Amino acid sequence: MRSGFLEKLIARLDRLDPQSVQAHFLRLSRERGLLETIFQSIQEGVLVVTGDGRISYANKAVEHFLGFSFDSVQGRPASRYLRFIEWDRILRLDGEEWSKLVSSEIEITYPAHRFLSFYIVPFSPTKSAEGDEEEGGVIMILRDVTAMRLQEADLIESERLNAVKLLAAGVAHEIGNPLNALNIHLQLLDRSMRNLPDDARAPLDELMRVARTEVQRLDLIITQFLSAIRPAKPQMALLDIEPILSETLNLFRHEVEDKSVDVSLDVPGALPKIRVDRDQIKQAFFNVIKNALQSMPDGGALGIALSVSNSYLSVAFSDTGSGIEREDLGRIFEPYYTTKPRGSGLGLMIVQRIVQDHGGQIEIDSKSDAGTVFTLLLPLARRRVRLLPRGEIPSKAPRDVEPDTNDEERDAS
Repeated sequence: MRSGFLEKLIARLDRLDPQSVQAHFLRLSRERGLLETIFQSIQEGVLVVTGDGRISYANKAVEHFLGFSFDSVQGRPASRYLRFIEWDRILRLDGEEWSKLVSSEIEITYPAHRFLSFYIVPFSPTKSAEGDEEEGGVIMILRDVTAMRLQEADLIESERLNAVKLLAAGVAHEIGNPLNALNIHLQLLDRSMRNLPDDARAPLDELMRVARTEVQRLDLIITQFLSAIRPAKPQMALLDIEPILSETLNLFRHEVEDKSVDVSLDVPGALPKIRVDRDQIKQAFFNVIKNALQSMPDGGALGIALSVSNSYLSVAFSDTGSGIEREDLGRIFEPYYTTKPRGSGLGLMIVQRIVQDHGGQIEIDSKSDAGTVFTLLLPLARRRVRLLPRGEIPSKAPRDVEPDTNDEERDAS
């Protein structure tokens, strides 16, 4: 592909003196250098594909997006690296059909997970000085829109949470007061029943038990709604995790016995204290354990293992329950999404919020009908320093450095 200026220059070479030729070529060199600098500096990817579908140019942005070096792919078929595009059809389009071609968006996983927006424009064949027609081709412009897609996902999540807040506020207002009245009247009814003979009171006791159980369940749902819409700021303190976990397990003692669930707790020696909000982290443990027990209605095993890495204290909950279907894994943190007949769909959303507020992470490994491992990663108060073998010098400073201990000393005091 040659410019008109270059064609005219080549046609007049026999009429130019050496000094003029040198001046013209210096001008071309400067223009080429300027264009090359511009193309290599922009964040958009510029890819030129010839009429026979081969790569003739790619800037650094394209190399970064698609994970190749231009020197290694020059002259190779573009379809080898961009399989999602119908190159045979695009390279045969005429002028009218090009007006129908719109930009599109793709998702790639190599060399990194990205969303790329692209559009393709043609360039017409040109004629050389000898009159030969050189093949045309297309120019492809790629733009990384990953950050935009993540922002959209955050916006959608924010809208979902706002919907939770509005609904929860309405539920708490409309149901809370009547629920309190029901509870009070059930207590009064229970007192009145005490004066009845035993044979008359016995059938009513079961009805009273069912009514109280359902009132308690409604009260728990409202509490979860309120926790979702009014998340309190964590009140951090330097605490041991094992006692909090043991207290939470004790709340399920009767349920564990009724369901014949074997519970094991693996604590490898002394664990470091971490900064947590005691009540919130206990709520997170409660929700995860409750989910695990609900997945094992006919008995099973619940294993809880604590471990420490350079940056996190890990609490892994593994059960032998029904597991989570692959298509459900991406939705388990969504509000109201539940696969349980009596679930509210808020438990894991609250766990996610609590762990995120603590600066931690959640990992899930699950197989259908084979159980689930739900791991909470909570940041250490003081990150461990990784020791290097004698004589080894790292290429760059390690990320895990020991922070200022003043905050920890203040918490401990």
